Amino acid sequence: MHPMLTLVTGGGGFLGRYIVEQLQSAGHRVRVFARGDYPELTVGGVEVVRGDVRHRVDVERAVAGVETVFHVAAVPGIWGSWEHFHSINVFGTENLLKSASEAGTQRFIYTSSPSVVYDGKPHLNADESLPYPDRYLCHYPRSKAIAERNVLAAHGHRGMATVSLRPHLIWGPRDNHLIPRLIDRAHRGKLRQVGDGTNLISMSYVENAAAAHLQAAASLSCTAPHGGKAYFINEPAPVRLWDWVNEILAIAELPPLNKRISYRLAYSAGAVLEGVYTLLRLESEPLMTRFLAAQLSQSHSYSIAAAQRDFGYTPLVDVKTGMRRLGEWLRSRERDSQ
Repeated sequence: MHPMLTLVTGGGGFLGRYIVEQLQSAGHRVRVFARGDYPELTVGGVEVVRGDVRHRVDVERAVAGVETVFHVAAVPGIWGSWEHFHSINVFGTENLLKSASEAGTQRFIYTSSPSVVYDGKPHLNADESLPYPDRYLCHYPRSKAIAERNVLAAHGHRGMATVSLRPHLIWGPRDNHLIPRLIDRAHRGKLRQVGDGTNLISMSYVENAAAAHLQAAASLSCTAPHGGKAYFINEPAPVRLWDWVNEILAIAELPPLNKRISYRLAYSAGAVLEGVYTLLRLESEPLMTRFLAAQLSQSHSYSIAAAQRDFGYTPLVDVKTGMRRLGEWLRSRERDSQ
């Protein structure tokens, strides 16, 4: 891509920050749209526009003059009200799509999730032919699926090209969600292996997930082969989930897991906890849900052949190097906390 003004929603977050850094390294001007303030980004030459994707005026201000939008911002999680997920993930994306097309934006890259096609069954080397299921076990994938469909349907409207990327299990340095929670639960003795431990999962090292966004944007147009389509993004080879978890625990100098729970028991416990939390209207996240039990015990691996073929997706960092960088970050984080 020629140097241009780009917008990254959620640019202060985990994946968003890496996209910002890679765009700057490629010579692009970057504007970040976020609810919070990020002075470290401003110091680094990034324009920060504060606002809410649900507010049309804020969104119009953010997309003004922008050629390429990377829509990363979303409310994640496996618990919460449908209204909250819908207002940000669905309505907020609709706001951004409409405002961007009216402002003359040429490219719109949407960060989705493989969970939009999760049908409750194991997936092994699955590809983009997987259909959207009729029902979902939690609100996050349902809201992301609706938003993804809207993004793809907008392809070509007013000359704006769109594409949706589905990175699976993003991890790496500066992770503020997955790795810290895993380590915290292990520290407190609340982490259990779910299932028999043989399930294979695809994962996405964060710098590779960010690079996929730039690679997809580079040749995106209304006539590009990947325009108006969705793509799985992850490392080429899957790993055994619980072997990988134990590797992370070893890096954090914690013992490997020796406590297990069956999928059936975890799923049943999740159903009970969901019922209790719903009845008592508890906002905190249950320790287990049906969706989480399935994700932790089943195989979920995806082919990246389509992304490689249509826009040349190429991971920048191998898993071994990524694990080394993760270890360095965890150790520096530990030192800083002392």
